Amino acid sequence: MSLLPPEAVEFIGYVAPRHTSEIHPAEGPSIDRDYLKLLAQAHEWGGFDRVLVAFHSTSPDALLLAAQVATVTERLGLMIAHRTGFTAPTVAARQFATLDQLTGGRVAIHVISGGDDRELAQDGDHLTKDERYARTQEFLDIARQSWTATAPFDYAGTFYRVERGFSEVKPVDAIPVYFGGASPAALAVAGRHADTYALWGETQAQVRELIGRVRDAAAPHGRKPRFSLSVRPILAETEERAWARAEDILARTRAARAARGLGPAAAPQNEGSRRLLAAAAAGSRLDKRLFTAIAAETGAAGNSTALVGTPEQVAEALLDYHDLGVRTFLIRGFDPLEDAIQYGRDLLPAFKAALAARGRASEAA
Repeated sequence: MSLLPPEAVEFIGYVAPRHTSEIHPAEGPSIDRDYLKLLAQAHEWGGFDRVLVAFHSTSPDALLLAAQVATVTERLGLMIAHRTGFTAPTVAARQFATLDQLTGGRVAIHVISGGDDRELAQDGDHLTKDERYARTQEFLDIARQSWTATAPFDYAGTFYRVERGFSEVKPVDAIPVYFGGASPAALAVAGRHADTYALWGETQAQVRELIGRVRDAAAPHGRKPRFSLSVRPILAETEERAWARAEDILARTRAARAARGLGPAAAPQNEGSRRLLAAAAAGSRLDKRLFTAIAAETGAAGNSTALVGTPEQVAEALLDYHDLGVRTFLIRGFDPLEDAIQYGRDLLPAFKAALAARGRASEAA
């Protein structure tokens, strides 16, 4: 897969090596190969373009999980989360290029710098957040050169110094770089390197404002990134049943946290979570159907806001973000496998039909 055209719409799902979510406490072995296979294939059968394979300091390795996903699917793209700073950029670049060749060009990298000092410490990283983003920028400088250089190159930075770096293995095409982070340090890296800038499920006003800031950061580099929105659709046959399901998921989230002895969520250290909590402070139901209560309950620890309604209603809500410039939608459910199947069966077709209808109406006008 090469870089997508600016107007192409992309749907990204989420795979994990075992059944778990806010309402499903993790049980059993850390890797359930049968479940991983079923979840990956459900996304492929449902028409998703890619799946995110996430990273956490205590989780199974994302790159190896992605390789396994590739073996049980035929065309599904891989969006592999990679935390910079633990693998030398020249080595990581070769790893991603190798997997891209082995999968026929299905690899993308989701570059993360880490937003929680406590989690970073689990892997022995004690840099400040701004230092981590500066290191990420150097990492991407070097990785991109490794993927494209036709001759050995040198690089002298604060965190990395490379002499005669070179990779014999190149990607099939360009490896897309997805990147998120809303702090000034993060936006500086995004402007320089993000092919797709990833936002969490914020309000339309927040998304409009942040897209403007990212475009301003990218303009001096002559770049025009795409934009991605991450959200948790909660669907049902009627709007009333969808909101009832959302409230049930909230109650089950609270019960699961209580069963683990978790009190009020700690104040987040990353700007993205703070932005979600700012939205939640304005109300639990915002815009047409943005549900923020689960983000408030969990301290906005990751992608935790929902769009609630029938498939057609949620598709219309996604189109509102499309109007703001979003072209990639990263969606996952609280019942991961069942929701992935429902998204592929109902939500993706509803969105594509609504987008096509809007296009026809525009042409007729």
